[in-house]
This record gives sequence, structure tokens and C-alpha cells, in this order.
Amino acid sequence: MGINFRYIIDDVAEAMAFYRDLLDFEVIMNPAPGFAALSRNGVKLLLNVPGAGGAGRAGGDPEPGGWNRIQIEVDDLEVLMERLRTGGARFRGEVVEGMGGSQVLVEDPSGNPVELLQPSG
Repeated sequence: MGINFRYIIDDVAEAMAFYRDLLDFEVIMNPAPGFAALSRNGVKLLLNVPGAGGAGRAGGDPEPGGWNRIQIEVDDLEVLMERLRTGGARFRGEVVEGMGGSQVLVEDPSGNPVELLQPSG
């Protein structure tokens, strides 16, 4: 048993490319145009378009976006941000420095936020 995260997205192929090419996720399953499963460091990310399968319909009409997010720890935030900018990614604000480290929110192609954290020390 594991813990998985699900994002409702607009376009599976576009979201897969973002997570695979820019954030180093591995595509482990893409059985239909409306669903894909990816993995990174043992965490599974499930991508659904609205209406695809039970998860795409559960709880009303799901929409992408919002503020809930996954957090990815990174070794060099500045280098990754440049890679993401080059790939056309959008950021929500600037880098925030805190006791735990430096962080920034980047949006996937559907507007779902991903928190990138470079831990202190």
C-alpha cells in the first residue's frame, strides 16, 4: 500500500510531458487518453481529465487549479527554475525564503501548483 496524489488536469499528454521532461517523473501507466500514472522517488502521481474514470467524476465536477499541492525537494532550486522557465512553465510568485529553506510554486500546464523546496543546510 502506498500514498498517491491525484491531479485533475486539462490534457494528459501535456501534463505528462511537464512532469516527465521538466520534473523527472517516470511515466508508469498511460492506458487511455484521460488518465496517466507517474512516479518519482516512490511517490505516485495520478493524472485525470474531468470525467475520465470514477476519479474524474467523484465529488461533483472536478476542475484543475487551486492551492493544494505536492512538494518536491530539490538540490538546486535556481537551476531547476531556469530549466522550467526555458520549458515555458509559469510560476506563482517569487522564491520565498524561510526557516525550512527556499521554495517557489510552479504551475503544471493545467494550473495545478507544485511546490519546489530546496531545504536549508
